[in-house]
Amino acid sequence: MADPGIVELLASGKAFADLTSWRKIAVSGADAVDWLNDLISADISDLASGRARRSLLLSRTGAVQAEFTVAVPGGNLLLIQDPEQPSVQDLLERYVLSSDVELEDRTDQLALFAFPGRTSEPDAPGTEVSVPSALGAGVALVALAEDHEPILSRLSKVYPVGSPEDVEAWRIGAGIPRLGVDILDGDLPQEAGLREEVSLHKGCYLGQEAVAKLENLGRPRRVVVPFEAAGSVAPGEQLLGDQGQAGQITSAAGNLGLARVRWASREGPWITTGGTEVAPRSRQEAASR
Repeated sequence: MADPGIVELLASGKAFADLTSWRKIAVSGADAVDWLNDLISADISDLASGRARRSLLLSRTGAVQAEFTVAVPGGNLLLIQDPEQPSVQDLLERYVLSSDVELEDRTDQLALFAFPGRTSEPDAPGTEVSVPSALGAGVALVALAEDHEPILSRLSKVYPVGSPEDVEAWRIGAGIPRLGVDILDGDLPQEAGLREEVSLHKGCYLGQEAVAKLENLGRPRRVVVPFEAAGSVAPGEQLLGDQGQAGQITSAAGNLGLARVRWASREGPWITTGGTEVAPRSRQEAASR
């Protein structure tokens, strides 16, 4: 169970998460940046050392296959990913072909810490900074795995460490969709609440035609929406609107959560089948909580 106090500290930048178990794939070679930029949804052509950008790998029909953070800690290109997702390395390797590119799994070689609510770099000698963090906001610290314990010890003397349950509650409160939980097979970025992870201005990439078509000519079938309820709710609860069935709660932490709802019902308000009133929140409201 999440600790509400730690969740608040994560949101305010006064606590951190140990994400060392997260997948970390190094991308190297003379063609690395151009090759990757031609495949993924974000534009990383201008990504500077110490910076990061959230991105997606889409299918040719625009469906989300993987979500990850493209980071450049210390000038080295690194893909950081929730290990519960399909491996982005496995998905990308089929496209290497004759390109001068090498993908290397460095999960066991690197440590990773994230301060999701922090806007400034914490004092942590022996680490490389990456902004934003792999959690979608804040600051991340990358270090060698052999330095994991001493760095963890130093950080935890100043900041509490959030548990996985705390981090999940923070994510839900921040309104950040999660692949495999809020985002399901076949969802396009606009349906998944991940439109910001797609560049609408760079050249072609996998799934670009489908994304552009929906952006310019259509509308999503459904959307993932952050919400606030009048009481505690749970994943799986159905939502009803003025036109009947509106959608379903996919993530919840107390009275905050995310739901997959029909496009026509996206503005709410809704009510659960148990009678709890539910209202949508904007992503800006969720992120600033």
